[in-house]
Amino acid sequence: MEKREKFGSRLGFILISAGCAIGLGNVWRFPYITGQYGGAAFVLMYLFFLVVLGAPIMAMEFSVGRASQKSVASSFRVLEPKGKKWHLFGYVGMIGNYLLMMFYTTIAGWMISYLIRMASGEFNGLNTEQVGGVFDSMLADPLPMVLFMVVVVVVCFGICALGLKRGVEKITKVMMLILLAVMAILAVRSITLPGAGEGLEFYLMPDFGKLVENGIGETIFAAMGQAFFTLSIGIGSMAIFGSYLNKDRSLMGESVSITILDTAVALIAGLIIFPACFSFGVNPGSGPKLIFVTLPNIFNQMPMGQLWGSLFFVFMTFAALSTVIAVFENIVSFGMDLWNWSRKKAVLVNIGLVILLSLPCVLGFNLLSGVTPFGDGSTILDLEDFIVSNNLLPLGSLVYVLFCTTRYGWGWDNFVKEADTGKGLRFPKWGRLYFKYVLPCIVLFIFIQGYISKFMTGN
Repeated sequence: MEKREKFGSRLGFILISAGCAIGLGNVWRFPYITGQYGGAAFVLMYLFFLVVLGAPIMAMEFSVGRASQKSVASSFRVLEPKGKKWHLFGYVGMIGNYLLMMFYTTIAGWMISYLIRMASGEFNGLNTEQVGGVFDSMLADPLPMVLFMVVVVVVCFGICALGLKRGVEKITKVMMLILLAVMAILAVRSITLPGAGEGLEFYLMPDFGKLVENGIGETIFAAMGQAFFTLSIGIGSMAIFGSYLNKDRSLMGESVSITILDTAVALIAGLIIFPACFSFGVNPGSGPKLIFVTLPNIFNQMPMGQLWGSLFFVFMTFAALSTVIAVFENIVSFGMDLWNWSRKKAVLVNIGLVILLSLPCVLGFNLLSGVTPFGDGSTILDLEDFIVSNNLLPLGSLVYVLFCTTRYGWGWDNFVKEADTGKGLRFPKWGRLYFKYVLPCIVLFIFIQGYISKFMTGN
Protein backbone atom coordinates (compact mmCIF):
# COMPACT_ATOMS: atom_id res chain seq x y z
CA MET A 1 0.00 0.00 0.00
CA GLU A 2 1.30 3.47 -0.90
CA LYS A 3 2.28 5.64 2.08
CA ARG A 4 -0.21 8.47 2.63
CA GLU A 5 1.13 11.71 1.19
CA LYS A 6 1.29 14.91 3.25
CA PHE A 7 0.98 18.55 2.27
CA GLY A 8 4.26 20.33 1.52
CA SER A 9 3.20 23.51 3.33
CA ARG A 10 0.52 24.98 5.54
CA LEU A 11 -0.25 27.59 2.85
CA GLY A 12 -0.85 24.74 0.40
CA PHE A 13 -3.38 23.12 2.76
CA ILE A 14 -5.23 26.38 3.45
CA LEU A 15 -5.36 27.40 -0.23
CA ILE A 16 -6.52 23.95 -1.40
CA SER A 17 -9.18 23.63 1.30
CA ALA A 18 -10.30 27.19 0.59
CA GLY A 19 -10.18 26.33 -3.12
CA CYS A 20 -12.59 23.48 -2.46
CA ALA A 21 -14.89 25.78 -0.51
CA ILE A 22 -14.43 28.74 -2.89
CA GLY A 23 -16.49 27.71 -5.77
CA LEU A 24 -19.39 29.11 -7.61
CA GLY A 25 -21.37 29.25 -4.36
CA ASN A 26 -19.35 32.27 -3.29
CA VAL A 27 -19.02 33.97 -6.56
CA TRP A 28 -22.27 33.18 -8.24
CA ARG A 29 -24.80 32.41 -5.49
CA PHE A 30 -23.59 34.86 -2.84
CA PRO A 31 -23.94 38.10 -4.85
CA TYR A 32 -27.36 37.29 -6.27
CA ILE A 33 -28.76 36.06 -2.94
CA THR A 34 -27.34 39.18 -1.27
CA GLY A 35 -29.04 41.19 -4.03
CA GLN A 36 -32.36 39.43 -3.45
CA TYR A 37 -32.29 39.87 0.33
CA GLY A 38 -31.40 43.53 0.45
CA GLY A 39 -27.62 43.79 0.73
CA ALA A 40 -25.65 44.55 3.87
CA ALA A 41 -28.16 43.40 6.52
CA PHE A 42 -28.09 39.97 4.88
CA VAL A 43 -24.26 39.98 4.78
CA LEU A 44 -24.11 40.58 8.57
CA MET A 45 -26.37 37.60 9.24
CA TYR A 46 -24.36 35.45 6.85
CA LEU A 47 -21.12 36.27 8.71
CA PHE A 48 -22.73 35.43 12.06
CA PHE A 49 -23.86 32.00 10.83
CA LEU A 50 -20.47 31.24 9.33
CA VAL A 51 -18.94 31.55 12.81
CA VAL A 52 -21.58 29.57 14.76
CA LEU A 53 -22.37 27.01 12.09
CA GLY A 54 -19.77 26.65 9.37
CA ALA A 55 -16.36 26.75 11.06
CA PRO A 56 -17.14 24.23 13.87
CA ILE A 57 -18.55 21.62 11.44
CA MET A 58 -15.52 22.10 9.18
CA ALA A 59 -13.24 21.46 12.19
CA MET A 60 -15.20 18.25 12.86
CA GLU A 61 -14.78 17.07 9.30
CA PHE A 62 -11.03 17.82 9.34
CA SER A 63 -10.67 15.99 12.69
CA VAL A 64 -12.31 12.83 11.37
CA GLY A 65 -10.00 12.97 8.35
CA ARG A 66 -6.81 13.58 10.30
CA ALA A 67 -7.49 11.03 13.06
CA SER A 68 -8.41 8.28 10.58
CA GLN A 69 -5.85 9.18 7.88
CA LYS A 70 -8.53 8.18 5.37
CA SER A 71 -11.07 9.70 3.01
CA VAL A 72 -14.80 9.63 3.79
CA ALA A 73 -14.93 6.19 2.12
CA SER A 74 -13.32 4.56 5.16
CA SER A 75 -12.71 7.20 7.88
CA PHE A 76 -15.79 6.26 9.93
CA ARG A 77 -14.84 2.56 9.84
CA VAL A 78 -11.47 3.42 11.44
CA LEU A 79 -12.91 5.58 14.25
CA GLU A 80 -16.35 4.14 15.06
CA PRO A 81 -16.91 2.05 18.22
CA LYS A 82 -17.04 -1.71 17.59
CA GLY A 83 -20.34 -2.94 16.23
CA LYS A 84 -21.62 0.47 15.17
CA LYS A 85 -22.75 1.28 11.63
CA TRP A 86 -21.39 4.81 11.06
CA HIS A 87 -19.20 3.49 8.22
CA LEU A 88 -22.31 3.11 6.04
CA PHE A 89 -22.29 6.90 5.73
CA GLY A 90 -19.02 6.49 3.80
CA TYR A 91 -21.04 5.31 0.81
CA VAL A 92 -23.35 8.32 1.07
CA GLY A 93 -20.31 10.62 1.16
CA MET A 94 -18.86 8.93 -1.92
CA ILE A 95 -22.18 9.25 -3.79
CA GLY A 96 -22.31 12.92 -2.76
CA ASN A 97 -18.90 13.65 -4.26
CA TYR A 98 -19.80 11.96 -7.53
CA LEU A 99 -23.20 13.68 -7.68
CA LEU A 100 -21.64 17.09 -7.07
CA MET A 101 -19.25 16.52 -9.97
CA MET A 102 -22.08 15.33 -12.24
CA PHE A 103 -23.23 18.95 -12.58
CA TYR A 104 -20.22 20.97 -11.44
CA THR A 105 -18.12 19.79 -14.39
CA THR A 106 -20.78 21.22 -16.73
CA ILE A 107 -20.81 24.62 -15.03
CA ALA A 108 -16.98 24.70 -15.02
CA GLY A 109 -17.21 24.01 -18.77
CA TRP A 110 -19.54 27.02 -19.16
CA MET A 111 -16.90 29.21 -17.48
CA ILE A 112 -14.20 28.10 -19.93
CA SER A 113 -16.61 28.62 -22.84
CA TYR A 114 -17.40 32.15 -21.65
CA LEU A 115 -13.73 32.95 -21.07
CA ILE A 116 -13.00 32.05 -24.71
CA ARG A 117 -16.05 33.98 -25.96
CA MET A 118 -15.18 37.07 -23.93
CA ALA A 119 -11.48 37.04 -24.84
CA SER A 120 -12.23 36.58 -28.55
CA GLY A 121 -14.60 39.57 -28.57
CA GLU A 122 -17.78 37.61 -29.33
CA PHE A 123 -19.86 39.92 -27.11
CA ASN A 124 -18.59 43.16 -28.63
CA GLY A 125 -21.40 45.26 -30.03
CA LEU A 126 -24.20 42.89 -28.99
CA ASN A 127 -27.33 44.33 -27.40
CA THR A 128 -28.95 42.98 -24.21
CA GLU A 129 -31.17 40.45 -26.02
CA GLN A 130 -28.28 39.18 -28.13
CA VAL A 131 -26.09 38.63 -25.05
CA GLY A 132 -28.91 36.58 -23.51
CA GLY A 133 -29.15 34.73 -26.82
CA VAL A 134 -25.50 33.67 -26.60
CA PHE A 135 -26.19 31.89 -23.30
CA ASP A 136 -29.32 30.20 -24.63
CA SER A 137 -27.61 29.05 -27.83
CA MET A 138 -24.65 27.67 -25.81
CA LEU A 139 -27.04 25.55 -23.74
CA ALA A 140 -28.91 24.37 -26.83
CA ASP A 141 -25.81 22.97 -28.58
CA PRO A 142 -24.77 19.70 -26.92
CA LEU A 143 -21.47 19.03 -28.74
CA PRO A 144 -19.39 22.01 -27.54
CA MET A 145 -20.87 21.63 -24.04
CA VAL A 146 -19.85 17.96 -23.90
CA LEU A 147 -16.40 18.91 -25.22
CA PHE A 148 -15.83 21.56 -22.53
CA MET A 149 -17.06 19.18 -19.82
CA VAL A 150 -14.62 16.49 -21.04
CA VAL A 151 -11.75 19.04 -21.05
CA VAL A 152 -12.57 19.93 -17.42
CA VAL A 153 -12.65 16.25 -16.37
CA VAL A 154 -9.43 15.26 -18.18
CA VAL A 155 -7.40 18.31 -17.12
CA CYS A 156 -8.47 18.16 -13.46
CA PHE A 157 -7.93 14.41 -13.12
CA GLY A 158 -4.60 14.90 -14.94
CA ILE A 159 -3.58 17.30 -12.16
CA CYS A 160 -4.62 14.74 -9.51
CA ALA A 161 -2.56 12.08 -11.34
CA LEU A 162 0.61 14.09 -10.65
CA GLY A 163 0.17 13.45 -6.92
CA LEU A 164 -0.80 15.54 -3.91
CA LYS A 165 2.30 17.75 -3.66
CA ARG A 166 3.44 17.92 -7.27
CA GLY A 167 -0.03 18.17 -8.76
CA VAL A 168 -2.93 19.16 -6.55
CA GLU A 169 -1.03 21.37 -4.09
CA LYS A 170 1.38 23.01 -6.52
CA ILE A 171 -1.16 23.86 -9.23
CA THR A 172 -4.05 24.82 -6.91
CA LYS A 173 -1.71 27.14 -5.00
CA VAL A 174 -0.79 29.02 -8.19
CA MET A 175 -4.43 29.12 -9.35
CA MET A 176 -5.68 30.46 -6.03
CA LEU A 177 -3.01 33.18 -5.83
CA ILE A 178 -3.84 34.30 -9.40
CA LEU A 179 -7.56 34.18 -8.54
CA LEU A 180 -7.05 36.45 -5.51
CA ALA A 181 -4.90 38.90 -7.52
CA VAL A 182 -7.41 39.07 -10.39
CA MET A 183 -10.25 39.65 -7.91
CA ALA A 184 -8.39 42.53 -6.27
CA ILE A 185 -7.81 44.20 -9.66
CA LEU A 186 -11.46 43.76 -10.68
CA ALA A 187 -12.74 45.09 -7.34
CA VAL A 188 -10.62 48.26 -7.66
CA ARG A 189 -11.92 48.76 -11.22
CA SER A 190 -15.53 48.27 -10.16
CA ILE A 191 -15.35 50.59 -7.13
CA THR A 192 -13.92 53.39 -9.31
CA LEU A 193 -16.74 53.26 -11.89
CA PRO A 194 -18.95 56.37 -12.08
CA GLY A 195 -22.00 55.91 -9.83
CA ALA A 196 -20.44 52.96 -7.98
CA GLY A 197 -21.08 54.60 -4.58
CA GLU A 198 -24.73 53.62 -4.61
CA GLY A 199 -23.79 49.97 -5.12
CA LEU A 200 -21.31 50.13 -2.25
CA GLU A 201 -23.94 51.65 -0.01
CA PHE A 202 -26.45 48.92 -0.89
CA TYR A 203 -23.80 46.26 -0.21
CA LEU A 204 -22.05 47.66 2.86
CA MET A 205 -24.60 49.81 4.73
CA PRO A 206 -27.15 47.64 6.58
CA ASP A 207 -30.74 48.65 5.88
CA PHE A 208 -32.85 46.69 8.37
CA GLY A 209 -36.01 48.02 6.72
CA LYS A 210 -35.18 45.82 3.72
CA LEU A 211 -34.84 42.91 6.11
CA VAL A 212 -38.41 43.35 7.33
CA GLU A 213 -39.59 43.82 3.73
CA ASN A 214 -38.21 40.42 2.71
CA GLY A 215 -39.43 38.76 5.89
CA ILE A 216 -36.97 38.30 8.75
CA GLY A 217 -37.46 34.53 8.93
CA GLU A 218 -36.90 34.09 5.21
CA THR A 219 -33.75 36.24 5.32
CA ILE A 220 -32.36 34.36 8.35
CA PHE A 221 -32.88 31.06 6.56
CA ALA A 222 -31.25 32.34 3.36
CA ALA A 223 -28.21 33.58 5.34
CA MET A 224 -28.00 30.30 7.24
CA GLY A 225 -28.27 28.25 4.06
CA GLN A 226 -25.61 30.30 2.27
CA ALA A 227 -23.19 30.07 5.23
CA PHE A 228 -23.77 26.36 5.29
CA PHE A 229 -23.39 25.59 1.59
CA THR A 230 -20.47 27.89 0.89
CA LEU A 231 -18.00 25.75 2.82
CA SER A 232 -18.75 22.42 1.04
CA ILE A 233 -19.16 20.59 4.36
CA GLY A 234 -21.07 17.36 4.89
CA ILE A 235 -19.92 14.93 2.19
CA GLY A 236 -16.32 14.50 3.28
CA SER A 237 -14.86 16.69 0.56
CA MET A 238 -12.97 18.55 3.33
CA ALA A 239 -12.12 15.49 5.46
CA ILE A 240 -9.67 14.26 2.82
CA PHE A 241 -7.44 17.29 3.34
CA GLY A 242 -7.48 16.65 7.07
CA SER A 243 -6.08 13.19 6.29
CA TYR A 244 -3.09 14.79 4.51
CA LEU A 245 -2.29 17.08 7.47
CA ASN A 246 0.38 16.59 10.07
CA LYS A 247 -0.34 17.27 13.74
CA ASP A 248 1.41 20.62 14.26
CA ARG A 249 -1.65 22.92 13.93
CA SER A 250 -4.98 22.82 15.76
CA LEU A 251 -7.94 22.21 13.46
CA MET A 252 -10.28 24.93 14.73
CA GLY A 253 -7.60 27.51 13.90
CA GLU A 254 -7.19 26.11 10.40
CA SER A 255 -10.97 26.01 9.88
CA VAL A 256 -11.26 29.66 10.89
CA SER A 257 -8.43 30.63 8.48
CA ILE A 258 -10.17 28.81 5.61
CA THR A 259 -13.56 30.31 6.54
CA ILE A 260 -12.03 33.82 6.54
CA LEU A 261 -10.43 33.26 3.12
CA ASP A 262 -13.64 31.77 1.73
CA THR A 263 -15.65 34.71 3.08
CA ALA A 264 -13.16 37.28 1.79
CA VAL A 265 -13.61 35.88 -1.71
CA ALA A 266 -17.41 36.04 -1.45
CA LEU A 267 -17.27 39.61 -0.12
CA ILE A 268 -14.83 40.75 -2.82
CA ALA A 269 -17.08 39.13 -5.45
CA GLY A 270 -19.81 41.44 -4.14
CA LEU A 271 -17.44 44.42 -4.41
CA ILE A 272 -16.91 43.53 -8.08
CA ILE A 273 -20.57 42.96 -8.91
CA PHE A 274 -22.68 45.49 -6.95
CA PRO A 275 -20.88 48.74 -7.88
CA ALA A 276 -20.89 47.61 -11.53
CA CYS A 277 -24.62 46.76 -11.41
CA PHE A 278 -25.55 50.14 -9.89
CA SER A 279 -23.16 52.03 -12.16
CA PHE A 280 -24.98 50.63 -15.21
CA GLY A 281 -28.48 50.58 -13.72
CA VAL A 282 -28.86 46.80 -13.56
CA ASN A 283 -30.85 44.87 -10.92
CA PRO A 284 -28.33 43.01 -8.68
CA GLY A 285 -30.98 40.48 -7.62
CA SER A 286 -31.36 39.13 -11.15
CA GLY A 287 -30.78 35.53 -10.14
CA PRO A 288 -28.38 32.93 -11.55
CA LYS A 289 -28.29 34.61 -14.96
CA LEU A 290 -26.36 37.46 -13.29
CA ILE A 291 -23.04 35.94 -14.36
CA PHE A 292 -23.89 34.90 -17.91
CA VAL A 293 -26.24 37.63 -19.10
CA THR A 294 -26.09 40.65 -16.78
CA LEU A 295 -22.32 40.92 -16.38
CA PRO A 296 -21.36 40.49 -20.06
CA ASN A 297 -23.80 43.35 -20.77
CA ILE A 298 -22.03 45.49 -18.18
CA PHE A 299 -18.57 44.67 -19.58
CA ASN A 300 -19.86 45.65 -23.03
CA GLN A 301 -20.58 49.15 -21.76
CA MET A 302 -17.27 49.57 -19.90
CA PRO A 303 -14.15 51.09 -21.41
CA MET A 304 -11.77 48.13 -22.09
CA GLY A 305 -14.69 45.87 -21.25
CA GLN A 306 -13.28 42.93 -23.21
CA LEU A 307 -10.19 42.90 -20.98
CA TRP A 308 -12.18 43.24 -17.72
CA GLY A 309 -14.66 40.61 -18.87
CA SER A 310 -11.87 38.19 -19.78
CA LEU A 311 -10.23 38.71 -16.39
CA PHE A 312 -13.58 38.11 -14.69
CA PHE A 313 -14.03 34.77 -16.44
CA VAL A 314 -10.40 33.78 -15.70
CA PHE A 315 -11.30 34.23 -12.05
CA MET A 316 -14.62 32.35 -12.44
CA THR A 317 -12.88 29.49 -14.26
CA PHE A 318 -10.25 29.16 -11.53
CA ALA A 319 -12.93 29.28 -8.82
CA ALA A 320 -14.75 26.41 -10.52
CA LEU A 321 -11.65 24.34 -11.33
CA SER A 322 -10.20 24.64 -7.81
CA THR A 323 -13.35 22.96 -6.49
CA VAL A 324 -13.32 20.28 -9.19
CA ILE A 325 -9.65 19.41 -8.48
CA ALA A 326 -10.32 19.20 -4.73
CA VAL A 327 -13.34 16.91 -5.13
CA PHE A 328 -11.56 14.80 -7.76
CA GLU A 329 -8.74 14.29 -5.23
CA ASN A 330 -11.42 12.85 -2.93
CA ILE A 331 -12.79 10.62 -5.65
CA VAL A 332 -9.29 9.35 -6.52
CA SER A 333 -8.64 8.57 -2.84
CA PHE A 334 -11.75 6.35 -2.62
CA GLY A 335 -10.17 3.72 -4.87
CA MET A 336 -6.83 4.07 -3.08
CA ASP A 337 -8.37 3.74 0.41
CA LEU A 338 -10.93 1.00 -0.29
CA TRP A 339 -9.18 -1.22 -2.83
CA ASN A 340 -5.51 -0.20 -2.56
CA TRP A 341 -5.49 1.06 -6.14
CA SER A 342 -2.54 3.07 -7.34
CA ARG A 343 -3.22 6.77 -7.94
CA LYS A 344 -2.83 6.27 -11.72
CA LYS A 345 -5.37 3.44 -11.82
CA ALA A 346 -7.88 5.43 -9.71
CA VAL A 347 -7.51 8.40 -12.09
CA LEU A 348 -7.98 6.33 -15.26
CA VAL A 349 -11.06 4.49 -13.98
CA ASN A 350 -12.65 7.72 -12.79
CA ILE A 351 -12.04 9.79 -15.93
CA GLY A 352 -14.35 7.47 -17.88
CA LEU A 353 -16.83 7.14 -15.04
CA VAL A 354 -17.18 10.89 -14.33
CA ILE A 355 -17.53 11.76 -18.04
CA LEU A 356 -20.38 9.22 -18.34
CA LEU A 357 -22.06 10.45 -15.14
CA SER A 358 -21.79 14.09 -16.25
CA LEU A 359 -23.56 13.56 -19.57
CA PRO A 360 -27.19 13.75 -18.27
CA CYS A 361 -26.60 17.26 -16.89
CA VAL A 362 -25.06 18.55 -20.13
CA LEU A 363 -27.80 16.97 -22.25
CA GLY A 364 -30.52 18.15 -19.86
CA PHE A 365 -30.42 21.57 -21.56
CA ASN A 366 -30.92 20.22 -25.09
CA LEU A 367 -31.48 16.56 -26.04
CA LEU A 368 -33.01 15.73 -22.63
CA SER A 369 -34.70 19.08 -22.05
CA GLY A 370 -38.03 17.24 -21.85
CA VAL A 371 -36.92 15.92 -18.43
CA THR A 372 -38.29 18.51 -15.97
CA PRO A 373 -38.05 17.01 -12.48
CA PHE A 374 -39.53 20.06 -10.72
CA GLY A 375 -42.00 21.11 -13.38
CA ASP A 376 -41.71 23.51 -16.31
CA GLY A 377 -38.34 25.13 -16.81
CA SER A 378 -36.46 22.84 -14.39
CA THR A 379 -33.58 20.66 -15.60
CA ILE A 380 -31.54 17.62 -14.62
CA LEU A 381 -28.99 20.05 -13.13
CA ASP A 382 -31.68 21.36 -10.74
CA LEU A 383 -32.42 17.81 -9.57
CA GLU A 384 -28.74 16.92 -9.03
CA ASP A 385 -28.08 20.20 -7.24
CA PHE A 386 -31.16 19.68 -5.04
CA ILE A 387 -30.04 16.18 -4.00
CA VAL A 388 -26.57 17.46 -3.02
CA SER A 389 -27.33 20.93 -1.62
CA ASN A 390 -30.68 20.30 0.09
CA ASN A 391 -30.14 16.72 1.19
CA LEU A 392 -26.61 15.31 1.31
CA LEU A 393 -24.81 18.42 2.63
CA PRO A 394 -27.15 19.11 5.58
CA LEU A 395 -27.72 15.44 6.47
CA GLY A 396 -24.02 14.67 6.05
CA SER A 397 -23.13 17.56 8.33
CA LEU A 398 -25.59 16.19 10.87
CA VAL A 399 -23.77 12.84 10.74
CA TYR A 400 -20.40 14.54 11.36
CA VAL A 401 -21.81 16.58 14.28
CA LEU A 402 -23.43 13.55 15.95
CA PHE A 403 -20.39 11.34 15.30
CA CYS A 404 -18.10 13.88 16.99
CA THR A 405 -20.31 14.81 19.96
CA THR A 406 -22.14 11.66 21.11
CA ARG A 407 -20.86 8.58 22.91
CA TYR A 408 -22.51 6.40 20.25
CA GLY A 409 -20.00 7.74 17.75
CA TRP A 410 -16.36 8.76 18.04
CA GLY A 411 -17.26 10.88 21.06
CA TRP A 412 -16.65 14.43 22.30
CA ASP A 413 -13.37 13.73 24.17
CA ASN A 414 -11.71 11.95 21.24
CA PHE A 415 -12.86 14.65 18.85
CA VAL A 416 -11.67 17.60 20.99
CA LYS A 417 -8.32 15.89 21.64
CA GLU A 418 -7.75 15.55 17.87
CA ALA A 419 -9.05 19.04 17.04
CA ASP A 420 -6.81 20.64 19.70
CA THR A 421 -3.61 18.78 18.77
CA GLY A 422 -1.04 21.33 17.57
CA LYS A 423 -0.57 25.08 17.88
CA GLY A 424 -3.43 27.50 17.33
CA LEU A 425 -7.03 28.17 18.27
CA ARG A 426 -8.65 25.64 20.62
CA PHE A 427 -12.11 24.20 19.99
CA PRO A 428 -14.60 26.05 22.27
CA LYS A 429 -15.24 23.39 24.95
CA TRP A 430 -17.78 25.58 26.78
CA GLY A 431 -19.97 25.06 23.74
CA ARG A 432 -20.37 21.33 24.25
CA LEU A 433 -24.13 21.55 24.90
CA TYR A 434 -24.55 23.86 21.90
CA PHE A 435 -22.63 21.50 19.61
CA LYS A 436 -24.37 18.40 20.94
CA TYR A 437 -27.98 19.63 21.05
CA VAL A 438 -28.47 23.02 19.36
CA LEU A 439 -26.26 22.60 16.28
CA PRO A 440 -27.97 19.37 15.13
CA CYS A 441 -31.35 21.15 15.47
CA ILE A 442 -30.13 24.08 13.34
CA VAL A 443 -28.88 21.68 10.66
CA LEU A 444 -32.20 19.80 10.71
CA PHE A 445 -34.03 23.11 10.46
CA ILE A 446 -32.01 24.02 7.35
CA PHE A 447 -32.84 20.63 5.85
CA ILE A 448 -36.61 20.90 6.51
CA GLN A 449 -36.77 24.57 5.51
CA GLY A 450 -35.03 23.69 2.23
CA TYR A 451 -37.93 21.37 1.39
CA ILE A 452 -40.52 23.92 2.45
CA SER A 453 -39.05 26.67 0.29
CA LYS A 454 -38.61 24.24 -2.63
CA PHE A 455 -42.06 22.67 -2.65
CA MET A 456 -44.39 24.87 -0.61
CA THR A 457 -43.39 28.34 -1.79
CA GLY A 458 -42.48 27.43 -5.34
CA ASN A 459 -38.86 28.61 -5.18
